[in-house]
Amino acid sequence: MHFTRKLLLVLLLGASSSQGDVQTLDPHSNNELLTNSVNGQVYDPLVRRDRQLGLVPGLAVEWMQLGPRLWRLKLRQGVRFHDGSPFTADDVVFSVLRAQQPTSGFRVYALAVGEPRQVDELTVEFTLPAVNPVFLEHLATLGIMSRRWCEAHGATAPQDFNNKEQKYSARSTNGTGPYMLVSREPDVKTVFRRNPAWWGRFDGNVQEVVFTPLGNDATRLSALVSGQLDLVVDPAPQDLDNLARQRGVRVLEGTENRIIFIGMDQARDELLHGGVKDRNPFKDVRVRRALYHAIDIEAIRKTLMRGRAWPTGSMMHNSRGTYDDPELEKRLPYDPALARQLLAEAGYPGGFDVTLDCPNNRYVNDEEICIALSAMWARVGVRVRVNAMPRTLYFQKVLKLDTSLFLAGWGGPITDAETTLTPVLRPRGAGSVGQFNLGNYRSARLDELAAASTREPDPARRAELVKAAFREHNEQVHHIPLHRQVSAWAMRSNVEAVHRADNWLEWRWVTVR
Repeated sequence: MHFTRKLLLVLLLGASSSQGDVQTLDPHSNNELLTNSVNGQVYDPLVRRDRQLGLVPGLAVEWMQLGPRLWRLKLRQGVRFHDGSPFTADDVVFSVLRAQQPTSGFRVYALAVGEPRQVDELTVEFTLPAVNPVFLEHLATLGIMSRRWCEAHGATAPQDFNNKEQKYSARSTNGTGPYMLVSREPDVKTVFRRNPAWWGRFDGNVQEVVFTPLGNDATRLSALVSGQLDLVVDPAPQDLDNLARQRGVRVLEGTENRIIFIGMDQARDELLHGGVKDRNPFKDVRVRRALYHAIDIEAIRKTLMRGRAWPTGSMMHNSRGTYDDPELEKRLPYDPALARQLLAEAGYPGGFDVTLDCPNNRYVNDEEICIALSAMWARVGVRVRVNAMPRTLYFQKVLKLDTSLFLAGWGGPITDAETTLTPVLRPRGAGSVGQFNLGNYRSARLDELAAASTREPDPARRAELVKAAFREHNEQVHHIPLHRQVSAWAMRSNVEAVHRADNWLEWRWVTVR
């Protein structure tokens, strides 16, 4: 027999209790994994993911492609929002159009699914602007909201997170999902309870989830070992072996679909945050190559990450996105002498000063990686000031392009190259193309290849275009890839959870015995 009880959940991130919380409860506002994974318990998408990341029916029960640019979806009957109001096609049309607005962190995906149109109360059609090889994958990223609720509370547009807008939808919820918001105390705790009227199936027994951000490592891990907490997300690599030896505690880990990388401002004519005047070193590919050659990636993998990282030369968060091409996985070699030579050739024989912006509670060992990189770059003359900050402040800064050099990550459940090429690698342009190209570089050849791959219906031809686009990116070193990170959860031995490759904790699959 399964005894129902609450799940005491803590996010293991950061150095203080204010640094590990969900950033917003608006499901279209800020596209960040922790925030998405919590909001995803409240707001259902049209298409969901199973334990192996396969696509399965959500609020849509069936779909068909009527033409190269036309899809029709049949919606689930009898679904109600948490406030009791019925779910209809009108809510789908509203939600997709809402997610297409400029303040949406999901705009690039919402625009890619095209123009929604209500056929009847339970049927929606999408007319796409162009062929979209990953139409259903994009749909799976969009949570569905109640049009009536949003209109009643002044939330018809997503919260403008980057400009610190306060909005009702950022602190209150009304979804159709398996869990409902009970209370919200930012930076203290957020409580959810099971939705008894949810349309789907619960494989676990958790009735209530108490999400508590705790910053102090010792306090957090002590609470887990003593049984005050049930599950800790993202424990630090240096703590994992010790945790695995603790009685009553176990560790669940796996490679995550996430690439950790370095980005550089390649647009400004003068370095924004550094000691160089009248020039921007990162506009020169020789400087970008120099920083790449100066990185001892094996030292980071072995010493800092304790072997829990997979170095790569690819900007794809999963090798399947680049068709497992070994050439695209190959890194530039560690060669400090060549790095110094390239800097001298570029006109920086004595190096230069620059600030590295870095989150300290978003990725595994993020601040520690930045500190390690600063030491490696110092050996070739590049003097780096690490500017580490909580991820809330970090994202508000870098998403405004207020950065010269930064550490970031990209990933998720979609392993197709489209979700990296269009938002991250293409130049910033209309329709939120390049929305997360934070280095703001422009590469006509890369853009041409990536745009063509987006529209190409023939799989073989598309594969060649995708690989050519990544080869062009790597040749120009627009980013410096580091590794695909390994994500781990620590939990009490009486807790059963499903560890997905997108590092998404699905509460309805958790059992506490």
